[in-house]
Amino acid sequence: MFNYNLPILGRPILWYGFFFALGFFIAYWIAIHMLKGEFGKKGARHIVDKMMLYIILGTIIGARLGDILFYQDISDYIHDPLAVFRVWEGGLASHGGVAGVIIGIYLCSRKLKISWIRLLDFIAIPTCIVASCIRIGNFFNQEILGKPSDLPWAVLFGHPADGGGILPRHPAQMYEAVFYFLLFFILYSVKGYLKKPGRVAGAFLISVFTFRFFIEYFKVEQSVYLAGESTLFTMGQVLSIPFIFFGIYLCLHKCRR
Repeated sequence: MFNYNLPILGRPILWYGFFFALGFFIAYWIAIHMLKGEFGKKGARHIVDKMMLYIILGTIIGARLGDILFYQDISDYIHDPLAVFRVWEGGLASHGGVAGVIIGIYLCSRKLKISWIRLLDFIAIPTCIVASCIRIGNFFNQEILGKPSDLPWAVLFGHPADGGGILPRHPAQMYEAVFYFLLFFILYSVKGYLKKPGRVAGAFLISVFTFRFFIEYFKVEQSVYLAGESTLFTMGQVLSIPFIFFGIYLCLHKCRR
């Protein structure tokens, strides 16, 4: 359905990888633009260049481990340990990615000697663009599927990643992509009012994971541990709760500017 070949090369476009890279590319320049008012253009470029390595590694490592621990049958990886490194075969969890970024930013703050919470504030707004692009990539990859729906905008996926039936579904990936895109503009507009360190990052985490909690009602359960089970919450909802509380902590935390 979404397979197109590159001109001349005749190779298929890897949409998820394309949107993943596009999101980080756009976020990189937005971060520099936002930081140059406080650190100057050269200083902002230096800080963002340092952070990007930690952020990208934190995203990939955290997302991969999160998927293995909470969504996949870990016994498969015990029998085939090298499968952990085959990220191109799919299997990245956003909750793990966010946790990995938070840890990466903490380590980076030690190198830059800048407040960890201030760095979280700096990256929160550009991260909205990354999250939006990643969900668009999920849509093209026909993964993180929505539940069946008869709504006019329901989408028919020809090759659903879970091997399920070909039937109209909620475009849950695009619900998230649109929300994150709008959140970018909202946080960018009000950042001047959220001057206390931690407020921007806290507002980001509370908004994103509260939305994630409720959007899970429109998604097919992805965790092998809960699939087919009658449970009160999905795995995505359970994992969202700690991030909401962490966001509240950041909003209330007292930190020197």
